[in-house]
This record gives sequence, structure tokens and C-alpha cells, in this order.
Amino acid sequence: MGSIRSSGIKKTAESLVTSFPGKFNLDFHENREVVRQVVTVPSKKTLNNIAGYVTRYMLKLESRRKKEEEEVAPPV
Repeated sequence: MGSIRSSGIKKTAESLVTSFPGKFNLDFHENREVVRQVVTVPSKKTLNNIAGYVTRYMLKLESRRKKEEEEVAPPV
């Protein structure tokens, strides 16, 4: 069973990804350090939630990008 994140966590994470393109990747620990540097977070749990959603969001963007590439490229 997955965890449900609040809309505040999602909005913060998505705005960070759009504000700092290229800083985030698919590694949770690296994303956590970037979030720590960029945003003042009130607690460790909130920091982890934001970094976790950033990682999940990056995976979603990556899979969406691959799907679009497959649709554009003709099958060989």
C-alpha cells in the first residue's frame, strides 16, 4: 500500500523541479541534498517527503518522455 502525500508536498516538489531544471535526478539521496540546499524545511520527515515525491515525479517525467519518443519514432 502506497503513501498518500498532501497537496502541499506535491506542489512544493513540482515547483522545485520546474524552478531548478537539471538539478534533480532519479536518486533519492541526491535529491534530498538538493532539497536541503534549496528550501528551508521545518522537519526531517517533510524533507524526506518532498525528496521522495521529487524522485517519483522525475520517474514519471522520464517515463512520459520515453513514451513520447516511442510514439514519434517509427518502428524499425
